Amino acid sequence: MATAKNGSKKKTSFSEDRYEIRLSGSGGQGLITAGVILAEAVSVGDGKNAVHTQSYGPEARGGRTRCDVIVSKGDIYFPEATKLDLLLSLTQESADAYSPLLKNDGLFIIDSDYVTQKPERLFIEVPFTKKTREKLGSAVATNVVCLGFITQLTNIVTKKSIEKFLVERFPERFEKSNLKAINFGYEMARKYNRSNASCGSEELLETEIDRL
Repeated sequence: MATAKNGSKKKTSFSEDRYEIRLSGSGGQGLITAGVILAEAVSVGDGKNAVHTQSYGPEARGGRTRCDVIVSKGDIYFPEATKLDLLLSLTQESADAYSPLLKNDGLFIIDSDYVTQKPERLFIEVPFTKKTREKLGSAVATNVVCLGFITQLTNIVTKKSIEKFLVERFPERFEKSNLKAINFGYEMARKYNRSNASCGSEELLETEIDRL
């Protein structure tokens, strides 16, 4: 299920001179790697300016973790994210900690199974971990599925570039499974966009995503 809550339809495509993305969750979810792939695909693949920063919690695995990717059509003079255009939160702790930095019209994407206290603002909820486990047999590739969802939803990076750097980041034996994961993310975002464009119905969104 992917659901838009507490608001109406909104534009999701990248069009800003400076666009700040934060991927957040807990250690071990692969979000740092996802951020590196995104930054490389945007900068080296698509030729835009991009910077990547990261932060771990007190524990390498299980503690709060985040990474930021800033994309700009011009020079990036300040590399720190302070006003987020997009926030992905895969845990309640990360959602609580970072949502105050999100712009009023920013995209707030949460894992609906793990962020149970829903925010008092417009957000998109998707059961990323659950659906990845059901579709791919393991939740390990949840970070890649999220990358696909963000790529399809925002147009911040071309699919050609994100797939190129995804394949290059991992050993060859993971190529097929990673491409399957990122395509699953694309498909979930397409279902979300289709449902949102037609009527924004929660029931329709749930039906469309559950068919995947």
